[in-house]
Amino acid sequence: MIVEESIAAFQPELTRIRRHLHAHPELRFEEQQTADYVATLLEAWDIPVVRGIGGHGLVGILRGEGNGKRSIGLRADMDALPMQEANTFAHASRHEGKMHACGHDGHTAMLLGAARYLSQHRDFDGTVNFIFQPAEEGGAGARRMIEDGLFERCPMDAVFGVHNWPGLAVGRFGVRPDALMASSNTFSLQIGGRGSHAGQPHRSADPVMIATQIAQAWQTIVSRNVDPNDSAVLSVTQIHAGDAVNVIPEHAVLSGTVRSFSVDVTNLIESRMRTIAEGIAAAFDVDLTFHFARIYPALVNHAVEAGLVADVMGELVGAENVDENMTRTMASEDFSFYLLHKPGAYAFIGNGDGTERLPGQAEGPCQLHSASYDFNDALLPLGTKYWVALTHAYLNRVEYPLRCIQATHRGWPVAKAGA
Repeated sequence: MIVEESIAAFQPELTRIRRHLHAHPELRFEEQQTADYVATLLEAWDIPVVRGIGGHGLVGILRGEGNGKRSIGLRADMDALPMQEANTFAHASRHEGKMHACGHDGHTAMLLGAARYLSQHRDFDGTVNFIFQPAEEGGAGARRMIEDGLFERCPMDAVFGVHNWPGLAVGRFGVRPDALMASSNTFSLQIGGRGSHAGQPHRSADPVMIATQIAQAWQTIVSRNVDPNDSAVLSVTQIHAGDAVNVIPEHAVLSGTVRSFSVDVTNLIESRMRTIAEGIAAAFDVDLTFHFARIYPALVNHAVEAGLVADVMGELVGAENVDENMTRTMASEDFSFYLLHKPGAYAFIGNGDGTERLPGQAEGPCQLHSASYDFNDALLPLGTKYWVALTHAYLNRVEYPLRCIQATHRGWPVAKAGA
């Protein structure tokens, strides 16, 4: 097959591209050099580029040979994490305190591989939009691109994404037709108590003890208020108070995260957190300020597009190597914003179990957001072939049977396709 031979021949170059990106990480909204590098490659392959969308975001736009009006969006993220890399191989990060510890370098390289192949073989009917997004890591770069007119400047009927997944064997994929990843929400609670000498606690309204009681009471929300058939996490991850061992402080701060797959569950948790905190504060006669911020919504795949993805993956690796009801994760992803506006699906591609390690790779887990992580270059040809096959399947839809994967989790409606 021409796709096999062409992509296999390009694998060494894909590896070089991926390792170049790994060695030169840039944090969210700082991806200027990365964007320049990507744009230069796309333009060298005769793919027009629209730049400066939502910061350093860019889109390569490629029309096929046919006259079809259908268009597809394929998305890769470009930003790195504020972490110190522990690996010492030749392509380790050259920037102190910055690291590609989530595989965005690999995601970008796979999409570039597909762009190169499709630019040379334009036997598809419609338009491909190669979306290279900034600031996925906590910056909501997807939302910024949408707000900056992504879908108006680069019209597309559906949008798709893929993420490497450590622990899933190389050659395997995972997808599901409903909520795949949780919403990400943060909270902060400031308690204004009354300080005193630690030897005279009766003169205080101790914010440390009050913070402790609130934190413990909050833990009953998931266990006693949320339906056991729904999944949710409420984690207090920080408590800050005091500067001296013999002083009861005046203030304490609690903060943390809430994760769920449902807006209704998130609303319930926020409401109960506020009610419990205000009740305890009133009992102890102190003031408090509660803030709850919704960062990323839950990532909910559309059923028809998830079915298409599963079929394409099955043709590549065999249906037995595709998990059509992949276990949901409490991690979050701003690809969720695209799916609020367009039909589409997000999927996982196996990164392996980390047992095969490069010389110079640090001891420790090859897990996402780990200092010893590295993207598995063995995925580059498969990821590239996936993007190419999905493009052909979606744009030449008249020749491709569509099916809908049925949601199996209680209470999740099957999302409706919009195109």
